[in-house]
Amino acid sequence: MADLEKYRDYIEEIISYRAKHQYVNSSLQKKPVFDRNHDRYLLMVNGFEGTKRYNYAVIDVEIINGKIWIHYDGTEEGVATYLLEKGVPKSDIVLAFYSPEKRKFTEFAVA
Repeated sequence: MADLEKYRDYIEEIISYRAKHQYVNSSLQKKPVFDRNHDRYLLMVNGFEGTKRYNYAVIDVEIINGKIWIHYDGTEEGVATYLLEKGVPKSDIVLAFYSPEKRKFTEFAVA
């Protein structure tokens, strides 16, 4: 359970950090969404630019059975890179944006 709490903290840290860096010259806002009860974590972007409405996730991460599942990562630096720097083993990170067939070719967990 100690790792689970650390993993939650790490995910919230990276999402909070990314949320602080708002877009320049844009009304779009980054909004962190943390649900520790269901272990779902998002960094959402929403707002209007002119008449066009935007609403999408930049980061979508979930903890399932003690492993961190990265469903979507729209950052340059990479959530997995940050987690590795924090000491999370590759065996506890699932690159869920890859199909199960492709995951076996990564150095990370398959599921």
